Amino acid sequence: MYYITWVFQYLTILLGNMGFILLGGKALKEINSEFSDSPLRLQYYIIITGAAYFLFAFLIPTISAMRRWLGISTILTFTYIIILLVVLVKDGKSNKNKDYKIHGSKADKVFNGFGAISAIIVCNTSGLLLEIQSTLRKPAVENMRKALYTQYTAGLLVYYGVSIVGYWAYGSVVSTYLPEELSGPKWVKIAINFAAFLQSIVSQHMFLAPIHETLDTKFLKLDESMDSKENIKRRFYVRALLFSFNTFVTAAFPFMGDFVNLFGSFTLIPITFVFPSMIFLKVKGKTARLEKKAWHWSNIILFSLLAVVTTISAVRLIVNDVQQYSFFANT
Repeated sequence: MYYITWVFQYLTILLGNMGFILLGGKALKEINSEFSDSPLRLQYYIIITGAAYFLFAFLIPTISAMRRWLGISTILTFTYIIILLVVLVKDGKSNKNKDYKIHGSKADKVFNGFGAISAIIVCNTSGLLLEIQSTLRKPAVENMRKALYTQYTAGLLVYYGVSIVGYWAYGSVVSTYLPEELSGPKWVKIAINFAAFLQSIVSQHMFLAPIHETLDTKFLKLDESMDSKENIKRRFYVRALLFSFNTFVTAAFPFMGDFVNLFGSFTLIPITFVFPSMIFLKVKGKTARLEKKAWHWSNIILFSLLAVVTTISAVRLIVNDVQQYSFFANT
């Protein structure tokens, strides 16, 4: 179970990083489209984003080194949210031709609905960052609970608030990347996309930190400091290889969000909802009350079934997109 969990988590982190690279590339392309009627291909911006991520990961090698960036990240997040909501409300009021009908066959609606569930779970795992950070000071359990309560109340209001307002403003044909839909002025679209790009640099680094830590432990000289001449050289090569691979795969599959959804359904649902109940039953199954056993068994059965259904939905979406898009498509 340890190795299964390890593989699932690292695959999710790796694919999540590719999703961030795609996000950063789209943000840069939107900025360029404000200055040119024929912006460069998406792949150029994906390469620029991958290079920016590499430089940040090389210069800020550990989570501890990110202390000063967390405040900047918060400012960028709220800048993005506030400006975006203001423009969405303005566009929603002026848009009189909104269609809220969900198009497609009944099968499409059902499978896309389950696909949305896995996407939501992937998005909301960022609440774990607050929980992890709160274990660094005592009392750890109390601080973890406070962090999670904050994320799943105030945090969810923001997540779903932006989604709901975006759907209200543009209808069911709204883009998966909201800034593509926004009306002017030009500086607003540039500011929103620039904030999204900068924030993606900080966010992806926090999610990718476990892989950096693993690679550093494997390839760096542990008896020397992180900034020794030999370790700087090794860190450069390790980070360069990692981001070169991620950037290449993202450029080749510009519908990377489908794969993120796949591993969200295939890995995050079992890790988040099934494994904890299995652990509880393993540790306290003989002494726990009957209603607690029933609760955890219901979690195991329900979310195992959900994992199967959402995985089928994600695979179906990938197959459809593979038929629609070619490799290195300029989406």
